[in-house]
Amino acid sequence: MRPRFVLRLAAALSAAALPAFAAPCSNDGGQYEQWKPQFAQEARAAGIGERGIQALMNSSYSQGTINADRNQKSFNYSLDKFMQVRGANTIVSQGRQRKAANAGFYQSLEQNYGVPAGVLLAIHGMETGFGGFMGDSPVVSSILTLAYDCRRSGFFTPHALAALQLVDRGALSANSIGARHGEWGHTQFLPGNVVRYGVDGNGDGRVDLTNETDALASTANFLRQKGWQPGAGYQQGQPNYRVIQEWNAAGVYQQAIAIMASQIDG
Repeated sequence: MRPRFVLRLAAALSAAALPAFAAPCSNDGGQYEQWKPQFAQEARAAGIGERGIQALMNSSYSQGTINADRNQKSFNYSLDKFMQVRGANTIVSQGRQRKAANAGFYQSLEQNYGVPAGVLLAIHGMETGFGGFMGDSPVVSSILTLAYDCRRSGFFTPHALAALQLVDRGALSANSIGARHGEWGHTQFLPGNVVRYGVDGNGDGRVDLTNETDALASTANFLRQKGWQPGAGYQQGQPNYRVIQEWNAAGVYQQAIAIMASQIDG
């Protein structure tokens, strides 16, 4: 990721907080078309160029995103049920196979970032079934819908601006597909996190989280930047469990990752 790009987007995210340009949110999709030009003013003030603005204006309200946001039932399951529903045994089995088949790659990630293979594989398996399903929703429309929606507009607006900046710079396509909340790639990064923590793992000069190498290096970098301590434990009560909590706020998800990771690593 080029430093100038990171600095420009950091300025854009800061500018997003300026109240003079804040577009009003709504819990009803009926005003989305009227909201887009208002948000475009906010985006321009944040430094977004015309390619990003065009992606905004071509976006559409995603009712599927709103439905998914209101219906995250699995996070209320017991740990046992959550792991059963999410296929924990399969993730562990496949995680062990993938680690054995590409041991050098995972060793290099641990050497560079301090994060063991089990944690990365547990996240990869949990998020997309190791890349088997990375979503079916347009990233730009999904994240803009969440910025428009009042429920968590403050959280998603910076990510919406980041998505437009990524489109503007050619890192994302206006038609890129991801998950219902605008997450992208093998391990489901929100756009703002792509900018902050994205790594060009395969050395081709771009950060593409639909590339497995880039995605896993970026995930390891995210965890390291959030305070991962190489060699320290990651179960509940141990130093690195707090970092797993940075990845996902749901307690049952955090517990599942820690358990599966330890089983993958043996």
